[in-house]
This record gives sequence, structure tokens and C-alpha cells, in this order.
Amino acid sequence: MSINFWRCASSAAVLATAMLAQQAAAQDAGQTAAQAASQTASEPTPSGEIYVTAQRRSERQLDVPITITSVSSQTLTDAGVRQLSDLSRVVPALRFDKSGVYTQPTIRGVGTAITTSGGGPNVATYLDGFFLPSAASTDFQLMKVQSVQVLKGPQGTLFGRNTTGGAILITTADPSEKPGGEMRVSYGRFNTVEVQGYGTSAIAPGVAFDVEGLYRRGDGFQTNIIDNNDKIGQYNRWSVRTGLKVEASPDVSFLLRYTHSQSDDPSALMHNAFVDEDGTKWIYQYTPTGYYATKPNQVALNPTDGIGATTNTDVIQGTIKANLGFADFTSYTQYRDERVTSVQDLDATALPIFTIRIDSNSKTFTQELLLNSKPGSRLQWTTGAYYFNNRDTWPTYAKLGTAPFVRNGESGTLTQSIAVFADATYEITPQLFLTAGARYSHDWVDDAYFERALTASVYEDANGNPVAFPSDVPLYTRYDVPKLTNNRVTPRAVLRFKPNDESSIYASFTQGYKAGLLNVGGYSYRPVKPETINAYELGYKYAKGWLSADLSGFYYDYKNLQVSSFQAGTARITNAASSEIYGLEGQVSGHVTSDFTVSAGVAWTHARYKKFPNAPFYQFCDPAAAFGTSPVACTPPELGGLGAGALVETTTNASGFKMQRSPEITANLAASYGLDLAGGRLTLSGNLYYTSSFYFGIAQQFKQGDYAQLGLRAEWNDASDKYSLALFGENVTDHRYRSAVNYASLGIGSVWAAPATYGVTFGVKF
Repeated sequence: MSINFWRCASSAAVLATAMLAQQAAAQDAGQTAAQAASQTASEPTPSGEIYVTAQRRSERQLDVPITITSVSSQTLTDAGVRQLSDLSRVVPALRFDKSGVYTQPTIRGVGTAITTSGGGPNVATYLDGFFLPSAASTDFQLMKVQSVQVLKGPQGTLFGRNTTGGAILITTADPSEKPGGEMRVSYGRFNTVEVQGYGTSAIAPGVAFDVEGLYRRGDGFQTNIIDNNDKIGQYNRWSVRTGLKVEASPDVSFLLRYTHSQSDDPSALMHNAFVDEDGTKWIYQYTPTGYYATKPNQVALNPTDGIGATTNTDVIQGTIKANLGFADFTSYTQYRDERVTSVQDLDATALPIFTIRIDSNSKTFTQELLLNSKPGSRLQWTTGAYYFNNRDTWPTYAKLGTAPFVRNGESGTLTQSIAVFADATYEITPQLFLTAGARYSHDWVDDAYFERALTASVYEDANGNPVAFPSDVPLYTRYDVPKLTNNRVTPRAVLRFKPNDESSIYASFTQGYKAGLLNVGGYSYRPVKPETINAYELGYKYAKGWLSADLSGFYYDYKNLQVSSFQAGTARITNAASSEIYGLEGQVSGHVTSDFTVSAGVAWTHARYKKFPNAPFYQFCDPAAAFGTSPVACTPPELGGLGAGALVETTTNASGFKMQRSPEITANLAASYGLDLAGGRLTLSGNLYYTSSFYFGIAQQFKQGDYAQLGLRAEWNDASDKYSLALFGENVTDHRYRSAVNYASLGIGSVWAAPATYGVTFGVKF
């Protein structure tokens, strides 16, 4: 089924609906679409209530039977959340990790480390209703963010196959006919400069336009010990986003957006040698001193390798909203063109062993049609249909020793999905509510292939057995992989009891599903099984006046986890048989006085593999083992290996082990105090984040100890609220910890988080 067919079909459906809406004579039974849209942000209403869109319609957060952390724009500013990956500072049980340049969020232990053609997230990110499929584009920064909602637990019914862990919903401001704008300029440690600007205005009656720009650059904090370059981590990012909104009638609106972003940022690839708690350096054991670095502010990289990453993204999005009288209709149409290039030193040393360049190019089209009931009746419902089409190609290039880069093959897939879904809540009594829903997904991966690569001598057959590439087949010969198809129904059921208007108790069962993959990046014909998760949750919510609080307990039965391991130029994907996750989570926030607010959250997560007998495991090779007969034998140098002292990937029984990237305790505490000063308003705020220890590796390897991170901010606004001046500090206690670990059979690399940083921001509104 071609992408053109779906474009035409969706366009016809949108036009037909718009015509129907303009001709509708029925009176609105509840709020208009415009009124409902005004309540989608997480900012409290005048009565103190917070509205969210976790069930694809605007509702009081208190009435939504899902664990949600809602973060307002002011909270984001106070906590120093500059980009999406900073969200973990204010959201318990959320981690943002990276594999190279690819962002990989984890919620309650459910995430992914997969980076390959056709791979997808376990935690879906939505921007203004649009799914962001690329892991290279989900760590972004926008100025006009109104709110962020983090939904915890599988959201397979309403948000689809990529939400086994949860979903992150970002809401930004629409263009406004009322002229306005703002600009911020920041300067901070390590010569960090950031400039943001936003403006909006009417260009005709019923037509509004906005534009937003962002530029950020910095020198980074690392020094390359090979040539003493203290700007090895230098980066720059910029983006521009425009929008045109047309109010065609009181019942129909159109919003068209275009975004272009570019970055040249090696930060995620600035790794040095990982050192274990016992002092073991996870690199080639005979690396000479001076060719590796272990201190957080140092790296050892060959200056001629060109380590770094660039991204180039163009996005077009169209949103149509229509009041049909009996329901509200929304259409989301999106096209994305994303190009990423990363050059990474896989041995974590300056030795000329192995450097890889990966280009990932993707073109994505999505179409969603959504229909919501009007508020006010005992039955509230949401239904819709969704189509996803993603073509990506991953050409790779290898640099062996001091030779130049040469082609190392290519892989690619065409991933498509069709889904229909419905979810409804019925008011049995004024205090008792029943919710039921289901989503049917039909997913398929077609036109999948890999090429015989320079560094690959074998591939996997459909049963996972190694097969040698025929000697008479030349390099870069294409191998086509048979089509993979998955069908799945993901149900949801919730019973909610409302003792009074200030509290809510619920019990829920939800199911999540992550579609199967073709492991073309691992030169394999063997399909990777779909993930499934059955989630059970009990929750209590309370909100009255100045105080709001919630508490939830959950249990997950998680099967066929898709896990990744890496060798030289190869990404292997396997299924962990089963896992068990359970825990408790609580949040509380309050306006103690009109000047003083405080919030806190804590999550305890117990995440273990129940059965995982063949987990990928890294160790040093055994020179005494016979090559060709033992998995721990050292590959002789004459056969392309490093010999004794090298790393090898083997397997171990990880049953009962802690799941990767799953700290047992995460917590945050935030406070803000305002006072009148010098004819204006001074706001003092701070945010403290804590995480217990966890493992970056799959089989309890590459441990990161517990750490805390403190951010402080003081901002003064003049009486007109037109001008502002802020001083900020992040990680002010200068605690050093790893933000990522890049692991492969050639070396294990630590990527360190920045030390204490500080700066000043000047803002103006007009």
C-alpha cells in the first residue's frame, strides 16, 4: 500500500470533514473546540485545577486514572530544564540515556538501547500531538513550551505500539492574533551562548503567524590529551520553527507548521575509558599510557578521526480541528526528513584500531484522525485511526588503523503500521466510573536488506545460526530479508471510584506492545520478537486548594524484551525471555503561601530479569583458549584481532539480574520563593534530583553509583514583567557522574556529565 495512497486518502477525509463541519447546524453540547484547547496546558486554572490530555481529550488531572507528572512552563524554567533530556530532574522514575547521538528515555525500567534501521522507542514522544519517531531528534529545546506531561506505564490503547514504557506529551503555544514576543540571551561557563526569540501576530482577520528561533553554542568541558585541544567538545545547534493558523470559521481551524533544525554536536561521543569500581580499565589491556584518558574532563581521541555528529531535520506538520456538533474532530498530518551522521571511536582510546561512521537517513509520513465526544454526558469516548510510514537507510563506513574511511555496507527497512482504536469512560454512578478501550495494530517491515560488509564475515540465518558469506560473493552485495508482519490488540480497563470532588481511587489493567524487528544492522535473517507488557496499577489522587498529591503502585509482567549489544560495526538484537517490574511512586505539590511553592516526588522501582539465560556479556579474552572453538578465545592479529588483552562479547545467565538503566530510587525536591524587590519581583528557586546506583550494561555491568544533582536559580522581573535578569547554576555541587556508557567488543567508553556550570540570562517581552 503506497504512501501516496494514504496521503490522498487522508487529504480527502480531512476536506470532507471540514465541509461537513462548516455545514453543521447542530448546537454545541459542551465546550467548543477552542475552549477545550485552552485547557490542555498543565498550568493551573484560576481554581487551581490542572487539565491534561493523557486520554486524548482535555480533563482534570485528578480524574485521569494514569500516573502523570505534569510540568508547567514555570517549573521547567525554575528547574533549569533547557532541553528534553533534562526532564529527569523533575520527573521521578524517568531516565534519559543516549547510545551515541540517539536519545533513549526509560520510564520505570522500561526503555530500549536499540539503534538500528527500523528500531523504535519504548517511550513515545509527542509534540503538539505528533509522534517523533527518530531517537536523534527527541532531545530538543523549544521556547514556547506550555507544559510537559509524562504518562507512566504502557499507553498502548491511545498512543500505540511505541509506548510500552509510557509517553511524553509536549504542548507549545499556537500562533496568536494578539501581537507579542520575547527574546532571551544567555551566557555561561565554557563559553556557552544561547539566543532564543519568539514572535506572533495577526496577518489578516482570522489568520495568525508565529516564528521561533534558537541558537546555542559552547566549547564543551573536555580536553583532548593527545593534542591538548580544550575545544574538542565544541558544539553548535540552531533551529527555526514557524506556524500559520487560520480560523476558517468558528468551528474549523487549520494550523500549518514548518521546522528546520541543524546541529554539529560531538558531546555524546566524547567518551574516555570506562573504569570499574575495582579499577579495571575496559579497553585493550596493552594500550600504552598517554593513549587513553580516564578523568571526567579528559578524552583521548585521534585528531584525524573527526569524531563528532551532525543532524539536519526538516519537518512539515498540519493540524485541522473541527467542531462537528456531536463530537470534535482532529487531523494530524506529518512529514519528516532527517539526516544524521556520526563518527565514533569504538575502542575508547587514541590507538588507530577502529573508527566507524554511521549515516542514518529517514523519511517519515504519519496520519492520524481523532474523534472526541463532547463533554457533559455520562459517556465520554475517543476513537481514531493512525498510519505510520518510515523509510530509513543506514550506510556505514569503517576506518581500520591509519587507513582512510571505506564503505562498510548498508542496511535499510521500510516500516509501516495501521491502527484503529477506541476508548470510552462511562459514569455508572456519580462516584463510580468504568473505562474500557482497545487498539488493533497491523505492523509490517518490508523492503529490508543488508549488504555484505567489510567487517562482517558471517550472517545469521532465520534460526539464528551463523553462516559464512560465500567467498565468491563480492563486498556490498545486497541480501534481501523476507517481510515481517505483526498483528496485535492492546486492551485497557479501568475502574475508578470518586469519594468526593477532591479525590480519586482507581485500579487499572493496560497492555503495551512493541512491534517485532528485522535485525538488518546485525546482518541477520532472524526476526526479533515483539515485546509485550501487562501492567496492573492501583492509584490514589487528591487535589484541594493549595495541595495536590498522588500515590500509585504498579506491577509489570514484561516478555520478550528487545535488547542490543554491539561488536565492531554490528548491532545485535536479541530477546530477553521475561522480566518483572514492580514499585511505588508518590508525588506532592503545594502552594504553602502565595509566595512559596514546594513539590517533591519519589519512585521505588524493582526491575529484574526473570529469565535471561543468554544475556550479552563483555569480558577480556583468554589467551589460553583455542581460537575457533572457544567464545572467549583471542582473535589473532593476523586475522584482524588484537590478540591477548582484547575484549570479547560472550553470554551469561542474567536471570535475576537488575535490568539496565533501572535505578531503584529516584527522587526530586523543588521549591520556589518570591518576594518584592527593587520595584520588581525576585524569585528564588532550586531543584534537587537524586538517583540510586544502576547499570548501563545489560548483564549488571558498567555500574554508575548513586548521585545527586542540585540546580539553583534567581530571577528578577521588573514591575511590568517586560524585562528579566536571571542567575543560574546547574550541578552546583560539582558531582561527577556518567551520563552514558558506549559499549562494544573493542572498548567500553564513559561519557561524563558536565561539571558545575553557571551563567546569566537576560530576557525581554514585547
